[in-house]
Amino acid sequence: VKKMGAPPAVMKYLLEEGLLQGDLLTVTGKTIAENLKDLPGLIAGQKVIMPVSTPIKETGHLQILYGTVAPEGSVAKITGKEGLAFEGIAQCFDCEEDMLKAVEDKQVKKGTVIVIRYEGPKGGPGMPEMLSPTSVIMGAGLGKDVALITDGRFSGGSHGFIIGHVSPEAQVGGPIALIQDGDKISISAKTRAIDIDVSAAELAKRKAVWTAPPLKATKGTLFKYIQLVKSASNGCVTDEA
Repeated sequence: VKKMGAPPAVMKYLLEEGLLQGDLLTVTGKTIAENLKDLPGLIAGQKVIMPVSTPIKETGHLQILYGTVAPEGSVAKITGKEGLAFEGIAQCFDCEEDMLKAVEDKQVKKGTVIVIRYEGPKGGPGMPEMLSPTSVIMGAGLGKDVALITDGRFSGGSHGFIIGHVSPEAQVGGPIALIQDGDKISISAKTRAIDIDVSAAELAKRKAVWTAPPLKATKGTLFKYIQLVKSASNGCVTDEA
């Protein structure tokens, strides 16, 4: 991007396309539009930043999915090279470490929807990053053959068919806590849906016998955080009643 004109050139292009609010004041004492006025735009002929008229794909790689797995929503990071839909059989892990060992022991097969739960805001606690699981999946050559869903989160370095921020999280009894090995899960970035092929009656039966596992912190700052933190669907804020 630097060779193509650096971030200011990208900002100038976005401003020209009406995608940037130019009248906002900046730390220079001038507006964004004034700051960009005399700066050069993108280098002619460059092929790094595609024009909005001919994007690489119709939508961005981040999609918000809802369904019986995530009634409050989830965040799918799907570029399209992995496909736009996945249907597979659930294999559940109640922590990141168990999943890592299963992949290392070659216990995860193609066609699996890997479920890593109890890694959400309260269960983690703090919604830890699931970079290691996605890296292990890629290293095992399963990147195009499995999907991963979690109530944890992902970073910019993660890739594959991955869905995070599943809400409500497992620690509070969200549907992700009720998924069992062998359940069929369907995910679609096109319809923005993530569903489990289990009836509402069966899920209610499972919920009735479900019990939350012990909290991973029972005192100190982390315990205070667990008590205060809201769902990921509400931004994991801690200052709302």
